Amino acid sequence: MLTTGEGSHIHKEVRFLHNDSSEIRIGMRAKIYRGTEIMGSVTIGDDVFINRDAYIRPQTTIGDRVSIGPFVRIVTDTHDIGSHDKRAGAVRHDPISIGDGSWVGASATILGGVTIGAGSIVAAGAIVTADVPDDVLVAGVPAKIVRRLHR
Repeated sequence: MLTTGEGSHIHKEVRFLHNDSSEIRIGMRAKIYRGTEIMGSVTIGDDVFINRDAYIRPQTTIGDRVSIGPFVRIVTDTHDIGSHDKRAGAVRHDPISIGDGSWVGASATILGGVTIGAGSIVAAGAIVTADVPDDVLVAGVPAKIVRRLHR
């Protein structure tokens, strides 16, 4: 099921992939640009901006007033470690949460199980593999805190 809040603008080329057991909820005044793909149960807050070609997987929660740059990947998918015969075992989706007021720069990747704190910035090209506290700038591969931000 897809629900969209009042005043939201979603480009016609945004792809929503969901089934009867998943729900995509988009808050008020959200803007989502072309080429973005959103799959499974995803919640997007109010006043969110998602630039072109973002990739958002199941069990993702995006807070209010979040800005997401182009080509960002929010990847909750992973696998349990399997046996010697097939190391990529059973699929699972580890939740991702992006806090209110955060900014995720172009081509950043956020991996499953990560929480991005409120008011934080993920620099362009960063790969986030661990939780990010509130009000910091992270950058690099893997992403590390570069500096603290003023409230």
